[in-house]
Amino acid sequence: MTDDAPGYGFDTLQVHAGARPDPATGARQTPIYQTTAYVFRDADHAAALFNLQEVGYIYSRLTNPTVAVLQERMATLEGGVGAVCCSSGHAAQIMALFPLMGPGLNVVVSTRLYGGSITQFSQTIKRFGWSARFVDFDDVEAVAAAIDDDTRAVFCESIANPGGYVTDLPAIAAVADKAGLPLIVDNTSATPYLCKPIEHGATLVVHSMTKYLTGNGTVTGGVVVDSGRFDWSASGKFPSLSEPEPAYHGLKFHETFGNLAFTFHSIAIGLRDLGMTMNPQAAHYTLMGIETLSLRMQRHTENAQKVAEWLEADPRIAAVTYAGLPSSPYHDRAARLFPKGTGGLFTIALKGGYAACVKLVESLELFSHVANLGDTRSLVIHSASTTHRQLTEEQQIAAGAGPDVVRISIGIEDADDLIRDLDQALAKATA
Repeated sequence: MTDDAPGYGFDTLQVHAGARPDPATGARQTPIYQTTAYVFRDADHAAALFNLQEVGYIYSRLTNPTVAVLQERMATLEGGVGAVCCSSGHAAQIMALFPLMGPGLNVVVSTRLYGGSITQFSQTIKRFGWSARFVDFDDVEAVAAAIDDDTRAVFCESIANPGGYVTDLPAIAAVADKAGLPLIVDNTSATPYLCKPIEHGATLVVHSMTKYLTGNGTVTGGVVVDSGRFDWSASGKFPSLSEPEPAYHGLKFHETFGNLAFTFHSIAIGLRDLGMTMNPQAAHYTLMGIETLSLRMQRHTENAQKVAEWLEADPRIAAVTYAGLPSSPYHDRAARLFPKGTGGLFTIALKGGYAACVKLVESLELFSHVANLGDTRSLVIHSASTTHRQLTEEQQIAAGAGPDVVRISIGIEDADDLIRDLDQALAKATA
């Protein structure tokens, strides 16, 4: 497939984008280039690569042909100009912030985030001298009020884990744009099949590719997709991208690479110095997963809608957060921003509280009790005692992971089988 081929649909791009038959062997599937280093043609070729005067392969901490195919595919599916793959979703978040932040600077983030992300933003980034300001992103005015002269980015999830809450991306993008700041959107729960945040104003899109993109629970991986639309030189707030880089003889990334400045910086500086590299075998598994992404997301969404409707009608359930339900406060927003559906992730609140949640998780048979989501298999976890355990109860409730809440990731099994399993487990949990 040529890069300038127009008009291809999502189903075609998820199979073909970035991939070509191997020129050496004709292999149709992207090979796993299991190599550490690459032979230079001569000394001048090596010098050009190290000076960023020529694009190519030096060392697999930086670039690898298998990973490069995945990067091109993700950039294509999300509508960006470039992408950088790394070792996990958490690595992707640090990679996204790394060129933007510095000691004393802050990022404004949503209160509705995955528990590990809340910990990363509230605790870990302090070690870099960065800070995070947590705001309810349903209150757009509060988001704007939280931004000050030291803010360098705005961060949210398109569909928030664990509750399936839907962020009003155009409204948040307008706030970020008015402040001259990049909007970073974690699109893990939605995937580019259900939502393309760049079309709604996002500057950068991050994923834990461990989840729906790979879809089979085999490898971890992350990616940062660059929209190429942000002017990094406009305000003087992003010197890593706009000012001379000492390690490359004063090269200015934005001046030199234009709309690919962030992508090149993340490889030449981020991967070089942070080393959060994706290995080629993980890239291979992820590429194979993406080939069926649209088919799986359709089934995830159909199943989740059916199961959520059944759960909402069950008297043992206090609440269901699925945005596909007409009763959800996010239903109209979801219909506007996610016309294909809102995926397979949501939470339920049990009338029996914490104890009933634990009993439910222990009684399910088809659902696997694991700290993951987005698998072909249906998964379940009690967030308050696991993924959100490090948070205070107030933080848990704000994140949609209170003590009486169970997170459900609906797989691609037969929906009626999933309902029967939930029914028998609920009977035991509420006996």
